[in-house]
Amino acid sequence: MQPKLNRLLRALAREGLEVTYDGHLYTVRLHGDANAPPAEVLLPSDLPVEGKAFQQLAQLAALKHPGGGEVLRVRATPDFHPGDAGVAIGSVLHTRGLVVPGAVGTDINCGMRLHVADLSVEDFLARRDDFVERMKGHYFFGTRDVAMSSRASTALLRDGIPGWLLETLDAPLGCARTADLGQLDEEVGRIHLGGALRGNPSWAPDALTREGVVRDAGLGTIGGGNHFVEVQRVEAVEDRARAWEWGVREGQLAFMIHTGSRDVGKHVGVAWRERTRKAWPQGAPFPESGILPLADEALVSGYLEAEATAANYAFLNRLLLAELLRQTLRELFGDVEAPLVYDVPHNLTLPYEGGWLARKGACPAGAEQPVIIPGSMGATSFLMVGCGDARAMESASHGAGRARSRFSLSRGGADQSEAALGLKGVDCITLRSERRVEEAPAAYKPIRPVVDSQVKAGIVREVARLAPLLTFKA
Repeated sequence: MQPKLNRLLRALAREGLEVTYDGHLYTVRLHGDANAPPAEVLLPSDLPVEGKAFQQLAQLAALKHPGGGEVLRVRATPDFHPGDAGVAIGSVLHTRGLVVPGAVGTDINCGMRLHVADLSVEDFLARRDDFVERMKGHYFFGTRDVAMSSRASTALLRDGIPGWLLETLDAPLGCARTADLGQLDEEVGRIHLGGALRGNPSWAPDALTREGVVRDAGLGTIGGGNHFVEVQRVEAVEDRARAWEWGVREGQLAFMIHTGSRDVGKHVGVAWRERTRKAWPQGAPFPESGILPLADEALVSGYLEAEATAANYAFLNRLLLAELLRQTLRELFGDVEAPLVYDVPHNLTLPYEGGWLARKGACPAGAEQPVIIPGSMGATSFLMVGCGDARAMESASHGAGRARSRFSLSRGGADQSEAALGLKGVDCITLRSERRVEEAPAAYKPIRPVVDSQVKAGIVREVARLAPLLTFKA
């Protein structure tokens, strides 16, 4: 290991990075920038290191604004890998007097939602084909009936799930007519932050605030990339007392949802990328990384309000994806409760220790809080409990992390056999054959060392493991 590590450190030094490693934690900074805090990366020695991701982390730590403010700490989770927009996926950024829209990106409030159901896997698989056909209609062919009043849409964007529920209880439309709205109301407490941030409808696309019935094409959709809806089996329970408290039992059916704010997040993210660029002080050089922070209080406040607006939409998007699935289970199997275990965001900027904490592809892991860490569609997923670890800034990984790019898997000459891609036995439902290839298990790091390293570091503890049965990919 030592010769290999020394070669790696020399290679990173040639790229302008000062890097040390203690066997568990890397520290990284740009060469000669002693004033910037070093970025930290929790990474087992047997997982690959990507120089580009290290470079992005070091550049994030070195961010400055002519108007003041400072980066206090940068940390990366073990699933970290390069991001397309200059910020590594898995980054956690603590700032004071600065907010960095790029440290969240356009997939605002991408997150995870987990339900369990007292339905046997055998019974479910006996009607697998009926279930899949109905869900393909909802998720891919637009048979879902997602509608709400303009009052409910406005309330959602402003007040999150509680606002949407309040207006919907009076006048349910579309699939909300057949939903158990009382159950949805009871489940609000199992959504991180209560599913509510202080938004403003003026930041959303106009179509969401027009008068009359709102039918938004993005609501109840999965999205591309690593987003998914997966049906699972609770394979094993490690912490029986906590699992019992959360309603999780061995052998249950489960379903996990990973998606975000779709076009609303893109609308907000792109608009604020341009605003941030225009707000940069005239004559001041742009950072080489291209990542621009905001320091002006009014601009910071505006951005956070816009981000919250998109985040509220994402909370409802996950809720509706789950509700469409839950209603389909009830159509096929009768009275299935399928309660929510937890809904948790990844990409958000939130208050933290007198400043701001931005996560990009990282899961909050506060003390006693449920943490959901999915594997690839061919691997185990984990339900954990957070330990509130201060060194990790109360953050855990949001998955295993990509090991290979989508391009490398799909380029000409790449071995696309089922065995090479790890797809043997994987039940992936998609309309795009390339999605199976791009998101194949071989594209991802092994989940077990990613999870074990965080358990060893005192960031999370294991509650239960969930094995995939079938996965929907858009």
